[in-house]
Amino acid sequence: MSCIFCDIMENQSPAFTVYEDDIFKVIMDRFPAGKGHALIIPKEHHVDIFDMPQYVARRLYPLAQRVALCQKEILGADGVNIVQNNGRAAVQAVFHFHLHVIPRFYDDNVRINQPTTFETTLEAIEANAKLLKEGMERRI
Repeated sequence: MSCIFCDIMENQSPAFTVYEDDIFKVIMDRFPAGKGHALIIPKEHHVDIFDMPQYVARRLYPLAQRVALCQKEILGADGVNIVQNNGRAAVQAVFHFHLHVIPRFYDDNVRINQPTTFETTLEAIEANAKLLKEGMERRI
């Protein structure tokens, strides 16, 4: 069965990459809940947190913090939601572990784990990706 995130890791599907290291790739969510919504994805396929090795898990939250700080600094976020779903009962839709880092702004009307009402364009996603990528490069 095909996995969209594995396809992205193998450059078989496009994505706006914000950051990449030996374990993770950070990309912009193609169907964002709000402005600047990013995903942290392990390069290796791990279905969920139960399937993830500890050496990957240990590096996840330091990276999430860097992304969130960048979203705050570069995009002017007032807060952040960090969301991760495991299994169908938890509304996991793509079965390759991924952590959502969703910048929040006062009165943004973002709804978590519900269909998005945020409207955007690929150009807007790409523009935010460029801003965040530049910010992440400064935070290395």
